[in-house]
Order: sequence, then structure tokens, then C-alpha cells
Amino acid sequence: MNKVTKGPQTWLYPLPALLIGAMVDGKPNFMTAAWGSIANAEPPMLSVAIRRSRHTRSGIEPGGTFSVNIPSVSQAREVDYCGIESGSKTDKVERCGFTVFYGELETAPLIEQCPVNLECVVQHIIELGTHSLVVADIKQTHISEDCLTDGALDVAKVDPLIYLTSPMRKYVQSGVPVGGAFSLGLDLK
Repeated sequence: MNKVTKGPQTWLYPLPALLIGAMVDGKPNFMTAAWGSIANAEPPMLSVAIRRSRHTRSGIEPGGTFSVNIPSVSQAREVDYCGIESGSKTDKVERCGFTVFYGELETAPLIEQCPVNLECVVQHIIELGTHSLVVADIKQTHISEDCLTDGALDVAKVDPLIYLTSPMRKYVQSGVPVGGAFSLGLDLK
């Protein structure tokens, strides 16, 4: 197979479409981010890369709180809007019809309509070239009851939105299962 070099790119897939929530100037604000991932198992931690120029970023400081809201495919329009409009210019909560609630942290705004919500406390902010890499403890997880099967998270019911970056620049649904994790490759042992 022939390969073509394209220089350094941010082509790592899949990218989750996330809504990051923070209190900014005393109001809940949400922005779209795709550069987020689990960072640690014990304690549960995540990381999210946010441009320093983003309005929501100003509400996230060391030791501060924020939320990661995982939207479903049915919320693609609102997710896109939160990525193209600044909270410094408009009230995204009102425009998107979000119902905001607060959990244990009481200062991390969460979106009721999103099937999964994570309350987070900042542990580290690493300033990189264009982005701040925020590393945080996950303090509480909220899941919509209709996204549970036998008490466990059912990702198919969450129907998470996925973002494909340039050159596609599309939102997509998760794919078809291709095999069991930790078992599909056993025959190669």
C-alpha cells in the first residue's frame, strides 16, 4: 500500500462532540469541544483541549469546576450552534432551550437534555500552542434513566454525536459493531 505524507495533522478519530459548561460572569455557558478524552482510571479523570480565546475558557480556572455534557445525535443542531456562536454575544442556554441543573458541585452547569453529564474539578491546566489542556477529576456522573439497561450505561441508547474534522467537517452517528473487545483478537495469540 502506497502512503502519502501530509505533515502534522490532528486526524485522530473518532472525536466526541461534547458540550463543555462553565459559569462565566455569573451565568451558565456552554461551548462545543471535540478534543476530549478519558485521561485516567483511578481516580476517574478526563482531559479537554480548549482554545484560550473561547468565552467558556474564562470560566475554567485551576481548582474550578466545569461540566462535560455528552449530547445525543438528536441534539446536533444545538451542538453546532454552541460551536459557532460566542456566549459573550448571546445566551446559548435560552437560544438552545437547555434546561440547566446543578449537581453535587453546585457550580458546574449541566444540561438536562444531554443523556450523560460529568461534573468535573480542574486539577491541571497546561498551556499549549493554541489551546489550554484542562485535566480534571470526574466527581459525579449523571445518566438519563432511559439510557440504562439493567442499571448499566447503554451507549446505543445514548446515541452519542461524533465529529469528523477537516476535510469532512460533519457530525455522524456511531457505527456498527464489528466484534467483541478483548476477544476478537484472541485467535492471533
